[in-house]
Amino acid sequence: MKPITKLAETRTPDGTLFALYEHDGNYALHYNQNPLMSTGLTVSEQMLSDIGCDFPKRPAHPHVLIGGLGLGYSLKRVLEIIGKPATVRVAELLPEVVAWNREFLSKHNGPLLDDPRTEIYVGDVFDCIRDAAKRPYDSILLDTDDGPGSLVLPQNVRIYRPDGLEMIQRALTPNGRVAFWLASPEPRLLKDMARVGFKVTDFEARAHARSKRAVHRIYLGERQPAKEGRGRGRR
Repeated sequence: MKPITKLAETRTPDGTLFALYEHDGNYALHYNQNPLMSTGLTVSEQMLSDIGCDFPKRPAHPHVLIGGLGLGYSLKRVLEIIGKPATVRVAELLPEVVAWNREFLSKHNGPLLDDPRTEIYVGDVFDCIRDAAKRPYDSILLDTDDGPGSLVLPQNVRIYRPDGLEMIQRALTPNGRVAFWLASPEPRLLKDMARVGFKVTDFEARAHARSKRAVHRIYLGERQPAKEGRGRGRR
């Protein structure tokens, strides 16, 4: 049996342990010794990109924000389908994860970080969303947690609250869309997305192409035109 090798580890400011492991050519990212994602299970991460970037009409220069670099598969898929010109900004809180993608994962994903369309922001995706007034996004893809009921980092709860969802709406272009990756159904999030004005679609997502059942979810929120007399969603 081939050994499981810990390649690197780091900690977030709140003490959460992130570690990268390799086993028989597959790589896995763990947090506090819990598996978070693996290069052997990437179907749902790629589906997040497919859904989030399925524009009814492609913008002249799509501007996409990805929350969480992880093992790079959402970014890889966006770059495959988005075309040129485009700007794909990836917010990754941990600089070590960016370094791991360059050092260990390029054999899986290629030089994604060196693609001229890629911008890496080392910091919290919340800040990118909050500061998007000058250049809103056509698509925001969020794969930061297993969901609001299972946060990787405590501060991520801000994204899922109604005021966070409204902030996301303001960070989008008039026909923009947001897609959340979720480990399991989150009915309250689905309701809150609709309540703040998104047109919401719930997609089932399999972890593996040969999985017999879909356990994960992708929630798509499409920004809708503002109603008369209401300021929400206006620019």
